[in-house]
Amino acid sequence: TVALVGPTGSGKSSTMALAHRFYDVGGGRVLVGGHDVRDLTQASLGRHIAMVLQEPFLFTGTVLENIAYATPGATRDAVEAAARAVGAHDFIMALPEGYDTPLEQQGGNLSVGQRQLISFARALVADASILILDEATANVDSYTERLIQQALVRLLEGRTALVIAHRLATIRHADRIVVLRDGQVIETGSHAELMQENGLYARLYRLNYASFDDVKVEDPPAPGGRFGSGAGSGCGWRAGSSVPAGFAARRPRIG
Repeated sequence: TVALVGPTGSGKSSTMALAHRFYDVGGGRVLVGGHDVRDLTQASLGRHIAMVLQEPFLFTGTVLENIAYATPGATRDAVEAAARAVGAHDFIMALPEGYDTPLEQQGGNLSVGQRQLISFARALVADASILILDEATANVDSYTERLIQQALVRLLEGRTALVIAHRLATIRHADRIVVLRDGQVIETGSHAELMQENGLYARLYRLNYASFDDVKVEDPPAPGGRFGSGAGSGCGWRAGSSVPAGFAARRPRIG
């Protein structure tokens, strides 16, 4: 799991868009499973990449139809198994018609946390090898946040994940944390490594900032950290790249 953190405008969402080839890079390469994404179609990428956005897309249809949306032909058993795995089954069964309950546009008759769990179940049914997640634990109560974090553990199992993190406490266990500012990589490493380097990430974490957006970042990064994207940085980014090169650990068959 690679987590991207940084203030608003640092390039987190752009990185997500590049990985899915919503637009192409002007220099360097973006590799998914060892393939340059410019050699692939969005349709082929879409078969292997699942995206969970901060504001889930839910439409006017049943709960079942919403969960199965990205996977034509998904069975009811598969949908229910995914919902159970991410902790959504109980609240779904408490709805007036269970899985056949009609949802309002954008899931207006569900809570924020319930909408997130529905989107997690959808991604699990799709069974993509790569998950791009715009972490959305903001604006939920602590109980719902725990449910979402437990669901994430299940969702991330056996998958390569690129997580856009908004709150520092949620990405402590990521394999690699990449700190962005103004479109540049300024720090990279595990939580323990970044804390030891005592750079921007460590300073904000120790100050108990919930988010990079809670503070105006003006200080330069502390000396001695691992910055940049050149060879030997240990961060897995190639010179000139805009996203982690070859970040897909489980190579999908894309054609």
